[in-house]
Amino acid sequence: MTANDDVLREVGPRLRALRRDAGITLTALADTTGISVSTLSRLESGQRRATLELLLPLARAYRVPLDELVGAPPTGDPRVYARPLQRFGQTILPLTRNPGGPQAFKHLIPAGARQEPEPKTHEGYEWLYVLSGRLRLVLGEHDLVLPPGEAAEFDTRVPHWFGSAQGGPVEFLTIFDAQGARIHVRARPKGSPS
Repeated sequence: MTANDDVLREVGPRLRALRRDAGITLTALADTTGISVSTLSRLESGQRRATLELLLPLARAYRVPLDELVGAPPTGDPRVYARPLQRFGQTILPLTRNPGGPQAFKHLIPAGARQEPEPKTHEGYEWLYVLSGRLRLVLGEHDLVLPPGEAAEFDTRVPHWFGSAQGGPVEFLTIFDAQGARIHVRARPKGSPS
């Protein structure tokens, strides 16, 4: 038995733990990756050997580097190498590698981006902080404008939409948790000594 065999033997339990931590069923993962439920089950139980063709879609689905799936030794580099996503007329940069837990993102809305709100809902809880520009947040029946330095938090089951308030560029950070955990901000009560 080689060191490679030891590494490959640990892939199945690692895949099962990632899936369970993310709260994803085998059926949902099969739909996302195009890998059959039986193949996923055999991978997790160690009855099927992991191949690159199977691991690549799983790494994408879990939003983790391939190294993390196979348990490669750490390189000592703690940086997160964000791959920008283009969604809803925005550039979204993932700032964390934490599938199943809170995730941080930087959003960039370009000048002149579409201004017609199309509120959406999904499970979870979101916190945001405006870095620059003026963010328009449509949240339920509220239509708010948030300047730089302002923050908001809300249940994402409430219809919501982000856009530029004045057509200029906007940069903001979000922390999203699919499980609905709220962000706790520690602040001194008004008038208390520093």
